[in-house]
Amino acid sequence: MAPSIEDWSINANDALTVQLTRPTSNGSKPFVSFHPKFTYPIFGEEERIFGYQGLEVTLKFASHDLRPNVQIAYDKVFPPVADTAALDVKKALKDWLPRAFRKPLEYEQDLAQEQRAKEFSPPGTLLQKYSRHNRNFEIWQGSLSDPAVREVFDRIQIFTSLFIEGGTPINTEDVEWTLDRWTIYFTYEVLEESLSSAGSPYVLVGYANTYRFYAFRSLNHSLDTEATSALGIEYPPQKPISISSLPSRLRISQFLILPPSQRMGHGQALYDTIYKIAVTDSTVQELTVEDPNEEFDVLRDTCDHRILFPRFHTVNLKINSSPYSPTQKRPPPRLPTTTLLPQDTLTSIRKELKIAPRQFARLTEMYLLSLIPEQHRLAGNANLSKLKVQKWKVQNENDKAYYWWRMLVKQRIYKKNRDLLIQIDQEERWGRLEDSTQGVEGEYTLLLQSWMESEEGGEDGAGNEGSTTRRATKRKIIDEDDDENEDEENDIERDTNGTVHSKNDQPAKRAKVSD
Repeated sequence: MAPSIEDWSINANDALTVQLTRPTSNGSKPFVSFHPKFTYPIFGEEERIFGYQGLEVTLKFASHDLRPNVQIAYDKVFPPVADTAALDVKKALKDWLPRAFRKPLEYEQDLAQEQRAKEFSPPGTLLQKYSRHNRNFEIWQGSLSDPAVREVFDRIQIFTSLFIEGGTPINTEDVEWTLDRWTIYFTYEVLEESLSSAGSPYVLVGYANTYRFYAFRSLNHSLDTEATSALGIEYPPQKPISISSLPSRLRISQFLILPPSQRMGHGQALYDTIYKIAVTDSTVQELTVEDPNEEFDVLRDTCDHRILFPRFHTVNLKINSSPYSPTQKRPPPRLPTTTLLPQDTLTSIRKELKIAPRQFARLTEMYLLSLIPEQHRLAGNANLSKLKVQKWKVQNENDKAYYWWRMLVKQRIYKKNRDLLIQIDQEERWGRLEDSTQGVEGEYTLLLQSWMESEEGGEDGAGNEGSTTRRATKRKIIDEDDDENEDEENDIERDTNGTVHSKNDQPAKRAKVSD
């Protein structure tokens, strides 16, 4: 029986294998092998390759300097019929790995005879050494304007699209002043001598990059001497201005730990290293992240909570559950944010630790939630109906704190989504806010539990390690109605002065509310 047309189509994620190889006396051998997570940027949305049976595409990379080679093998190829022919796999990959199509034998021989491999050192500057499970690792840093850094990074740019959803390669042929804004970080394992005798001891574990955005500062007068001195520069400049000398916001753009090395604490080590650079650099105002996915958010939250929670404990941060004066007959029209929390203290901590406002707000909410006993929270089946009726007048102090905690979360969510929420009717609006608040609390509860278990078990608490994405896919609210007390809406809405601009062009009833 002749094979059907479906028999000539294969899943591209299964057909492709990524290998980090190490040299042997007569060629090379795989050190680690793994499949890509995404191939749609190369082979289309369906991630399928037509025209082959038994197709195997191996993307080989020398484990130290990442020199690539593509090897394609198959059992049968589809015979062309009219305009229908097998996909040219080599052509599809050539734009992604333009220097990876040498003959396999030549590639293997070069690796086997490469004397420089033993003397190889990762490009850039060594930042940190650390150990995990009796294995040694190093983190290196370099500017993308450095040709050696750029050469290695160019070789692995395809990983961005294979493992980071929506990730796109960086233009490394840009002008130098733009390249100088990019900093590349490489994490390498350093093998023991017995394992590296045939070549370099370095094996890539993962990488990340950051981009420096100029941080504008408000000036109420022209660029005179006084104004430019506030920026820390002279005008006119007496010498070329370095990007690294200007006030900046540092953004993590791409962050990837390769699959064989995930869940071993490498993501935490790399993130902590980047954070330390940001917090010790006087020109950096804050560290941000470009559209993180859920896995990276867990990693980021885990690292940031270790920084913030001890600081919150030091200043005895807690919700003032009695923000109104005993003589006050009626509550003011706005949520008493300034009396619920020490705003000046929080602002000072955030600026000192250079954590972005939304991330800082989330970690603050997590910490405050952790102070409320579980039986007085949603996880302990707290009586929400009672809270909605009695509100801040509830007798139990923990119930009061929980009421105000929910109000603070709703206020933040409302401010962020105000333009969307004011377009829908009141009942649906508060149903969405309630759903979103409960979703936030559920997420926080899981994180707090995992951190507690990690601390009790003596684990490093690295959490999930993966990649950032350019598609925000998390914390979307469910489109279901739920009753909410009208007075809570009034408390929040009257406290809202800001406007949130949305790029969502869908009708308001279909728009999603995010936290």
